[in-house]
Amino acid sequence: MESRNDTAISVFLLLGLTEDPALQPLIFSLFLSMYLVTILANLLIILAISSDPHLHTPMYFFLCSLSFNDICFITSTIPKMLLNIQTQDQSITYTGCLSQVCFVIVFVVLENFLLAVMAYDRYVAICHPLSYTTIITPTVCVLLLLISLSIGIVDALFNTLMLLRLSFCTALEIPTFFCELAQVINLACSDTLIDNKLIFVETCIFGGFPLSGIIFSYIHIVSSVLRMPSSEGKHKAFSTCGSHLSVVSLFYGTGAGVYISSAVIDSSRKTAVASVMYTVVPSMLNPFIYSLRNRDTKEALRKLISRTVSL
Repeated sequence: MESRNDTAISVFLLLGLTEDPALQPLIFSLFLSMYLVTILANLLIILAISSDPHLHTPMYFFLCSLSFNDICFITSTIPKMLLNIQTQDQSITYTGCLSQVCFVIVFVVLENFLLAVMAYDRYVAICHPLSYTTIITPTVCVLLLLISLSIGIVDALFNTLMLLRLSFCTALEIPTFFCELAQVINLACSDTLIDNKLIFVETCIFGGFPLSGIIFSYIHIVSSVLRMPSSEGKHKAFSTCGSHLSVVSLFYGTGAGVYISSAVIDSSRKTAVASVMYTVVPSMLNPFIYSLRNRDTKEALRKLISRTVSL
């Protein structure tokens, strides 16, 4: 007989980072500050690039897309966490939990592919500069963005449908501050072998393929830069890639750290703290990395702030 899904009226509990009531106000203030800083910083990047005609190029189009994705990514998790702390209610509805899983997957996958697309953009700009405008056209930029978004949506919907077939008949406590796919699957009392295998395959494809593309692009970039005769040209080429490399290292470094910590650390609380590293920290630091390391972005931000102050 086919197992019946008992989750139609179920409520999951998000245990968060700690159960100590004395620490809840501190965690609320800390994450509210991080959330507001992330939203403001990424909005400033988007507004600065949009208001400066000199930055209406493919590289900055993808940077705007990355900033918007970071806003959506952090918004899919932190507001619910803050609401739960404020109301002292750890619950999240079954529908709300599956929706959160879906949105998180969309934005994580999109972030992966955006970083790969940005690496490809730098590869074409440095290795094939004369053909850059014919290869990276506005139509191609939009198409690459839509393809990346479509892959994320299809993957998210597929995983959500796989969750719908599971039965949850035990304690529905999620030891993190948001509904993470692997943590939700662990709560199921039905067979999850297929789901766990799918997560592994999807991680290899949607994480490994973009990362391989990034590595391939930078191998050719470094090779081309080292062949440049002038040191000034080398410095300019590396400076345009420095910000992107820093963001890539932060995103994949924190993701790998969470994976390793979940494998070697038994404490679910420590795993929850590690999850903060890839859901909050990259989204918050990305705009600062680009604004501090990229001269054009710094100049655009300076102009935007000057115009705003003079109004």
